[in-house]
Amino acid sequence: MKTVPRSHRIALLFNGNKIYDRGIISGIGNYLSSTRASWDLFLEEDFLCRLKGIERWQGDGIIADFDDPVIGQALAGIKLPVVAVGGSYEDERAYPRNIPYVSTDNFALIQLAYKHLIEAGLTRFACFSLPEAQANRWAQERESAFRRLLQRDGLPADIYRGLETSAPLWDSAVAQLIAWLHSLPKPIGIIAVNDARARQLLQACMTAGIAVPEQVALIGIDNDPLTRSLTRVPLSSVIQGADSMGRTAARLLHQMLHGMPSIGTQILVPPEGINVQASSLHQPLDDPYVMQALHFIRQYACQGIKTEQVANYVGVSRSSLESHFRRKLGRSVHDEVLRFKLAAAAAGLENTSAGIAEIAHDCGFKSAQYLHTVFKREFGCTPREYQQGRVAG
Repeated sequence: MKTVPRSHRIALLFNGNKIYDRGIISGIGNYLSSTRASWDLFLEEDFLCRLKGIERWQGDGIIADFDDPVIGQALAGIKLPVVAVGGSYEDERAYPRNIPYVSTDNFALIQLAYKHLIEAGLTRFACFSLPEAQANRWAQERESAFRRLLQRDGLPADIYRGLETSAPLWDSAVAQLIAWLHSLPKPIGIIAVNDARARQLLQACMTAGIAVPEQVALIGIDNDPLTRSLTRVPLSSVIQGADSMGRTAARLLHQMLHGMPSIGTQILVPPEGINVQASSLHQPLDDPYVMQALHFIRQYACQGIKTEQVANYVGVSRSSLESHFRRKLGRSVHDEVLRFKLAAAAAGLENTSAGIAEIAHDCGFKSAQYLHTVFKREFGCTPREYQQGRVAG
């Protein structure tokens, strides 16, 4: 009779509402799927709501988010094997003692975003961070990385922390953010410490009529699909190596459960890359009419706007605006609207499981057949072929 291998009871202390935490949890699951490890995973909210007494939990191991100081404190004296996951720090004393630690490379995240904005032709930069707090230590580390990079290049490092987001402070926070944006030299590239902060920045630019990305080019961190779906202008974002972090943390705990020491191990995980979208695709332009028109097109192209509506927004005649577009961009206003709609359709085909008719409707095409015709003309393949090619790739 075969002996059934013993399952280990493992607690995962993460906030499942955050895309970063979900990526780590997914990585842990992927590690388990690729090995013979037999774990019973505990994700109950009780662990986060009732950390007091967790040292008495009758389990075998824990993987936890040590960016949350409360979790770090609760696990400080626990006897179970623990693997910590969190942000990287300049100061070695910031890491937990005698616990293996898997960290996201904060410096590499900011450096990748900074290089992207430089490649977009920008020469002035700022950072939108979070108020200083123990729970925001990762944000302060990203600030520090931003400051070091700009000091290295002899550039001023403008950092704005703003207010914490809450209903009572929302109006004040937006007003202060807009005031900061107006105070900045233009054009400028701004790195937000996460996508939630980038979305606030984008909303403030929309409210203030600041053209994105011609005047302010934005990039966030996390590549959160929910955040992207909530913004009019698609948001560029650095992709963290969260899946790799989860796999690495699971591997370390697996080794510890089988007697291999991992005390003091620190592993730094780099970002995976950038999901480049319209918010950071800066185009150096000195024509205010074209800048205003592009600002309007990026917000409303997928709502089926016409050239006349764009001209009305800018406040010039249709023929005058067409002349400006031809001179500066070498194409018509209609062509620009169509380019944006096609880019949105291509992104929908790549990143969603929605049907082609739904994507056509969402991107402002009057029918799936019209999207089919235009897509084949511009891309040399049908929307279905494009979607299947992406899946196959």
